[in-house]
Order: sequence, then structure tokens, then C-alpha cells
Amino acid sequence: MPALPIRAALPSDGAFLADMTVEAATWRAGAVRPRHEILSSADHRRYIAGWLRPGDAGFVAESPGGEPIGAAWYRMLPRDEPGFGWVGTGVPELIIGVRPVWRAHGVGRALLQRLVDYARAQGYARISLSVERDNYAVSLYRSEGFAVVRKGIGRDVMVKRLR
Repeated sequence: MPALPIRAALPSDGAFLADMTVEAATWRAGAVRPRHEILSSADHRRYIAGWLRPGDAGFVAESPGGEPIGAAWYRMLPRDEPGFGWVGTGVPELIIGVRPVWRAHGVGRALLQRLVDYARAQGYARISLSVERDNYAVSLYRSEGFAVVRKGIGRDVMVKRLR
């Protein structure tokens, strides 16, 4: 498959990032969780509310026809409103979502690599994420240098050192 276009996420991509938050939360085949349930949860909303504020960065992959098909982004979340993968002040936490039909085609890996490279260029020493332990993306994260730093109930926090 030829490389798909990846562009910087824009302020106008907020609704698409909400879609990708839903995809990230419903990664299991046959999983049914109402969109409104996911997006009304403060735990998920913090990844998209007020998108593209200072400290936010992200990328969107597009199909050959120009349709958005996946996104990876990070936020600098505060200690008093941590995300699932929060490990400390000054460590961006990433989230990634890909439309189901495009999964296992390298879209997630390409987005992850682009975001990690960007975070490194911004001078961050580490980047974190949270993933459910049985999510098939765990193998992607491990292959890209992420390691488990904290185990939770059914989910792990993983970190990649950038320098």
C-alpha cells in the first residue's frame, strides 16, 4: 500500500478527534458503547475539549481520496486532571484512533511515528499512553519502543523515552 498523506491536525479537526476518541475506546470487534456515553465522560472528554490549546499537537492520516481515516495527538494534561496515561508534569500523553476498515494497514504506526518524532523535536524527554492490556495495539507500542511503567486493572501505562 502506498504511503497515505499525513498532515498536522488543525483547530477544525476537533470533531474528527472526537470520532477517533470513540474509536480508541471501542477497539474490540463487536464492541458497542454509545458515542454519547464515551464523549460525555470527563475521562475521555479531556482528550478533546478545547482542542489545539497551547501544548497540543497532532496529526491526521487521510485516505487517497482525502478523507480523514485516523489521528494521533497528544495533550499536556495537568496533575489535577490527569488522563489515563498521565505519568508526570511535562510529559505529553498521546491518544490514537484509526477507523476500523483502515486498521492493520500501517496507518496507526505511521501516525505514531510522526507524533513521536514531533514530540522529540519539541524537546520532550518522554511520551506516555494508556492501553487496555488485551488491545492488539500493545504489540505496536512495544515494537515502537514503549515500555510498561505502571500496571492497572486491565490497562497499562506505557512510556517511550525520546532522548
